[in-house]
Amino acid sequence: MEYHNEIEPHACSNMDDIRGEIDCMDRDIITLLGKRFEYVRAASKFKTSATSVRAPERFKVMLEQRRTWASLQGLHPDVIEKMYRDLVAYFINEELNQWKAETADQQGDENSPAG
Repeated sequence: MEYHNEIEPHACSNMDDIRGEIDCMDRDIITLLGKRFEYVRAASKFKTSATSVRAPERFKVMLEQRRTWASLQGLHPDVIEKMYRDLVAYFINEELNQWKAETADQQGDENSPAG
């Protein structure tokens, strides 16, 4: 992925330049995380059980891939893994809550009298 900054790190002339670029990047990262969360919520409609929401094998494989990507970018894999563990644990909990609500709604629809 290529990212376009207003000012490249080596071209920053003061701390305001650096902080401004970091703030812009953080805003973009959070926007991307919000989009990622939309996909997580959309996935709940394809899940058939609480275990499929948690997807422990997928979680394990995903963390290993993130560790590899971290290493390729010169980042410490343990730090990136912790960040993703925390983030994805939150997302899984939210997806599970949504899945439970959708399942309850579907069961309610099945039990309601046809009108």
